[in-house]
Amino acid sequence: MKSIKFKGSHDPEKKIVVSLFWTVRKTIREEGCAPVRITRIRTSKRTYEPEGRKLLKLSDDILDDIISDIERGNTVEFSMTMGQESLRLWIDGETFTVEASKTPELEEEIVEKLEHETSKITPDFCQTFLPKIFPNR
Repeated sequence: MKSIKFKGSHDPEKKIVVSLFWTVRKTIREEGCAPVRITRIRTSKRTYEPEGRKLLKLSDDILDDIISDIERGNTVEFSMTMGQESLRLWIDGETFTVEASKTPELEEEIVEKLEHETSKITPDFCQTFLPKIFPNR
């Protein structure tokens, strides 16, 4: 398990997008183009899981719950899989933590990249990533 403190003063939504994007991007190097599946999102109010065979995406309601939780100082937990790798992420207003089940070295790669990206005024991520995670964007 590896953690970083976010640098800069980015809003919670930007922290979520950048954290998820670079987690997936770094995991691709290990797992190839296996589909990304968010298997659970846990806020202080609710636990979100996919219904049946549907993919769990960050709908406006889920995103609003996540953002308000982070703004209140709470930690939001994401569980996701990609190929043989299972990842758990914890995001709050100050920190990001990642745990990889199969490839622990991946944790270091992810936090190093996030540390670099969040120190920028505008963190870098691919715009084509947004519709994959956010259905209404």
